[in-house]
Amino acid sequence: MKKIFDGKVAIVTGGSFGIGRATAVAFAERGAKVVVADWMEDKENETMKLIESTGSEAMFVHCDVSGSNEVKSMIEKTIARFGRLDYAFNNAGIEGLMANTHECTEENWDKTMGVNLKGIWLCMKSEIPQMLKNNKGAIVNCASVAGLVGFPGLPAYVATKHAVVGLTKTAALEYARQGIRVNAVCPGVIHTAMIDRLTGKDKEVEKKYTDMEPMGRMGNPEEVAEAVVWLCSDAASFITGVAMPVDGGFITG
Repeated sequence: MKKIFDGKVAIVTGGSFGIGRATAVAFAERGAKVVVADWMEDKENETMKLIESTGSEAMFVHCDVSGSNEVKSMIEKTIARFGRLDYAFNNAGIEGLMANTHECTEENWDKTMGVNLKGIWLCMKSEIPQMLKNNKGAIVNCASVAGLVGFPGLPAYVATKHAVVGLTKTAALEYARQGIRVNAVCPGVIHTAMIDRLTGKDKEVEKKYTDMEPMGRMGNPEEVAEAVVWLCSDAASFITGVAMPVDGGFITG
């Protein structure tokens, strides 16, 4: 695979599992040094092993993105180790607890907002100054098809993902003339641990999710990862402020 990111540095939050892991590996395969940030490291160090198997360098940083001090520390450790920051995939997120709007608890609302929305804002707040030093950079935020349409039973999650799209568009306009592009990906039904939690691995429930997809299947994390690294690449040099569905036709279906 062509090393289009050779000499570059990428951060992936929520990088230990699922879409984050697949994207961290995709950056590494293209030559980037990768910082995997997560509140929990996978016990088998599978993500780090996969990255290192590509020949790229990696570092794990413990980070709860809802805390400003932890996010600042993540950036400081990145710069101390690698000296620069070129790309960021702000992917860390939680689905929260399922409940209708009037039954959603304040605790669930605050926790979901803290990780999914405040976390992305805090990450960009610390990432952008480093990219400004290079007069170039690319950020991709992880939204969701739930950032484009509504879903019953997940009011906090849907609200955060809509807000991520708006935050992405605002940041894209703010830094468009300073060499920094900011986009979002909006995954559809992707087979990850989050989907397993929502379905309980019940085959009948899984089928309901699969039937929502016009392609008749769930997506896989690698398909989202390909969209992320493309948005960060020079091939997407005239694209900013986009909320790109990676959803198998879910929105148009």
